[in-house]
Amino acid sequence: MQALLFLMALLLPSRAGAEEIIGGVESEPHSRPYMAYVNTSSKKGYVAICGGFLITPQFVMTAAHCSGRRMTVTLGAHNVRKRECTQQKIKVEKYILPPNYNVSSKFNDIVLLKLKKQANLTSAVDVVPLPGPSDFAKPGTMCWAAGWGRTGLKKSISHTLREVELKIVGEKACKIFRHYKDSLQICVGSSTKVASVYMGDSGGPLLCAGVAHGIVSSGRGNAKPPAIFTRISPHVPWINRVIKGE
Repeated sequence: MQALLFLMALLLPSRAGAEEIIGGVESEPHSRPYMAYVNTSSKKGYVAICGGFLITPQFVMTAAHCSGRRMTVTLGAHNVRKRECTQQKIKVEKYILPPNYNVSSKFNDIVLLKLKKQANLTSAVDVVPLPGPSDFAKPGTMCWAAGWGRTGLKKSISHTLREVELKIVGEKACKIFRHYKDSLQICVGSSTKVASVYMGDSGGPLLCAGVAHGIVSSGRGNAKPPAIFTRISPHVPWINRVIKGE
């Protein structure tokens, strides 16, 4: 466990680290078939866990800070401690970062994982739609996040997928962070409700009306909202080029 937390500290944003579901509930098994469990190993064998989501049969989207030397994606999972018959474990052939990813500010915290083989789409494994380039998720919108990470400061990683309903809030709430840009990021979660994301699910999607508008990026070290999600819509042209092999 110490090795796991050490690598997570290396890979993840300093303002909180990987994110997880706080104040949520266990998901209905396989009700979110786009969810991906992303495993990243270092040269020394340390392992870090992130979330992700399937956008085509051969591409998974996650946070850029989740990328690493050796990566494996598990699709169709609910309980990651069990060998469920629905699971598809696929190695990552390569990861593609956007040209404008900023490691220090975590702007454009997005990466595409090209799988070594295409996923077999089933009732437990499916793709999720993305927004258009001009679709701007606005404050007041209710959305959902899901993941397998911690459910609290002193709690362990969840073995089963959990989910929570979250509200997009105005950029003023995220001015507590050193770096925040509303055109590239989404501020999510109200300080009046104990519901957020926390350690273990960076890279998971923010779904609003069934469309993936954001990627879990970072948050506060005390696990309190708000949290920062990477805004997907500005990256759609780049995403389409990568998928087409351009």
